[in-house]
Amino acid sequence: MPKPKVIAIVGPTASGKSALGIWLAKKINGEIISADSRQVYKGLNIATGKVTKKEMQGVKHHLLDVVSPKKQFSVDDFIKHADRACSNILQNDRTILVVGGTGLYVDMLLGRMSYPQVPPKPTLRKKLEKKSAVQLYALLQKIDPARAKTIEKQNPRRLVRAIEIAKALGKNPPANPEPKYEVLWLGLSPTPEKLKKNIRIRLFSRIGAGMIAEAKKLHAGGLSYKRMEQLGLEYRYLARLLQNKLTKQEFKLQLEREINQYAKRQMRWFVRNKDINWVGNKSEALLHVKNFLRAMEESNLH
Repeated sequence: MPKPKVIAIVGPTASGKSALGIWLAKKINGEIISADSRQVYKGLNIATGKVTKKEMQGVKHHLLDVVSPKKQFSVDDFIKHADRACSNILQNDRTILVVGGTGLYVDMLLGRMSYPQVPPKPTLRKKLEKKSAVQLYALLQKIDPARAKTIEKQNPRRLVRAIEIAKALGKNPPANPEPKYEVLWLGLSPTPEKLKKNIRIRLFSRIGAGMIAEAKKLHAGGLSYKRMEQLGLEYRYLARLLQNKLTKQEFKLQLEREINQYAKRQMRWFVRNKDINWVGNKSEALLHVKNFLRAMEESNLH
């Protein structure tokens, strides 16, 4: 029985994954599964750069606006929702494209890592939650240095879960020996200078588009500053700005620096995957896709 084929488009933030995904999906009758740990939340639109209806150009997207930002959405939740979306896409005789920069989500879904069957340990969590992000990161570095290199080090929730898994399993989960899908990996990796420029342009256009007002509205609607901090990246700095812990200038400088560091962590994660075909433009990506789909069709005939 041939495995379902999936095209994965990965890379750091602001590298152009969404635009490439939509362009390819239109060419090959595909639907997109978003693999982004913040875009699953309703109302987190401008700051996360969530693709708009207009930008989708009629291409169906899954795993956007799944849950309230007041709730936690785990890797386990993502896998369940994404597997269901994959089944629906295949039933509609469409091609699956997984597009996103949350490496853990992509790798777990597509079988590069097996999902750690480690239940939460309330006693350990209670103890760990008293520690600062800096202390948690130092502990993770000690027990699982490989995971420490790729984690968002200011995200206490992720750090606590990583420590929980490392303590139970000794380290990160190994690769899954039997992936469910046949995957073509495509990666976007602009030069560091280009990426820095993209990040800056995108951040300032989001500020101009009203991301601060959006955060105010989310808070007025009951999203606590504590929860915003947990959501990480943009929301951590928006929470600090709205509480007057940062000036507008400090907010811009610190957030831009943090996004650049995040992009570097994303790249460290993805370069470990030797199956990724790093592409420089759309036509190069399309060539890979056509060859992949043709080869799959030929092998299905034999």
